[in-house]
Amino acid sequence: MGKTAYIFPGQGAQKPGMGKDFYENSEASRRVFDQASGLLGIDMKTLCFEENEKLNRTEYTQAAMVTTSLAMMAEIERRWASGERGLRKPDVTAGLSLGEYCALAAAGAMEVFDAITLVRKRGIFMEEAVPAGEGAMAAVLAMKAEDVEAVISSIQDVWIANYNCPGQIVISGRTKAVEEACKALLAAGARRTVRLLVSGPFHSPLLLKAGEKLSGQLEPVLLKTPEIPYVANVNGEYVYSAEKIKGLLKEQVYSPVRWQQSVEAMAAGGVDTFVEVGPGRTLTSFVKKIVKGAVLINVETWEDLKKLEEGESHE
Repeated sequence: MGKTAYIFPGQGAQKPGMGKDFYENSEASRRVFDQASGLLGIDMKTLCFEENEKLNRTEYTQAAMVTTSLAMMAEIERRWASGERGLRKPDVTAGLSLGEYCALAAAGAMEVFDAITLVRKRGIFMEEAVPAGEGAMAAVLAMKAEDVEAVISSIQDVWIANYNCPGQIVISGRTKAVEEACKALLAAGARRTVRLLVSGPFHSPLLLKAGEKLSGQLEPVLLKTPEIPYVANVNGEYVYSAEKIKGLLKEQVYSPVRWQQSVEAMAAGGVDTFVEVGPGRTLTSFVKKIVKGAVLINVETWEDLKKLEEGESHE
């Protein structure tokens, strides 16, 4: 039998109504939403379940996404603990950008409410790092990573932010530099470039100060040795101990997310089943392009829990 990874989405997958059915059907999930509301002083039900402008603002998005994914995990973990329907713990966890905090909580390295509190602060620091309009991000489609690197190497103030999967790289930087890079990439053979609806140049050196501020917030947080390993965004490597985690999370804010490399590492470690927990199917769509023949399961609605029981791909 192959191994199973639980993976958690990042910013961009959020949508009104996410997690509402878990709140209505699961006491464990409801507790996460309610306690997050009290901790953050934000009505998480209004933020996550109803149409509102705040959901797409980074300072709110990150807390909303992590709360939702971890509320879903609370119900899944309850079923593990009771041995219900044969569900078992994963062999490894990973998350895209802010999803790494969910991965840490699911791996037993970080308390759920520390993860939620930290990403709220992380979102604020990232939002404040660069004035609105001065930073941008864009997805580059159908171009090899090394070709993207070569093209942008001569353009100042633009960097690779995400290695998502073969044929999808994200760049980040000063708005004018990103615009210049997009033109150069299209001229060099990229099929398409798509500006992302984000408020800043995330995962670029322009967020160095945000990473330093986050480091200060991480300092007093108690981390534990992961009960199961997780894979870090910064280097795409398995993490087995607590000692490096704070440094990795600081660096992650201003470094590229190596998602493709993370998935390749998990596959090399024997993972053949990937379970995405949270809104959307972004990560399973990436995995599909990285690991041929993998079993892909997404859990974003209450009904999706049946997929875990069946253990079959629903892509």
